[in-house]
Amino acid sequence: QVQLVESGGGLVQAGGSLRLSCTASGSIFSINFMGWYRQAPGKQRELVATITSGRSANYADSVKGRFTISRDNAKIAVNLQMNSLKPEDTAVYYCYANARPTTSEFSYSYWGQGTQVTVSS
Repeated sequence: QVQLVESGGGLVQAGGSLRLSCTASGSIFSINFMGWYRQAPGKQRELVATITSGRSANYADSVKGRFTISRDNAKIAVNLQMNSLKPEDTAVYYCYANARPTTSEFSYSYWGQGTQVTVSS
């Protein structure tokens, strides 16, 4: 019903930057929240940043001041600009959307397939 496709992961040295992008497609009636979560090996998936349709953003304390989330409502896309990357940012990053498909009156959670971000020291 709703598909999320991520791009932009990779390997970068500490202090470097990466930009993640996620585009939603499918039978979408509306999207409420979009955002990014990450999961490091042996750890639980954690919130990185979310943004509403009104572009109100929320960040994890660990990324505040370094990461910036933005949203393109026309393209149904969300981006994550990651600056001053640290080795502890290494994880698989997942795009997330809380969306209402055209086939339902309810909203559901959708996830992308994940993209690897590796920060070397």
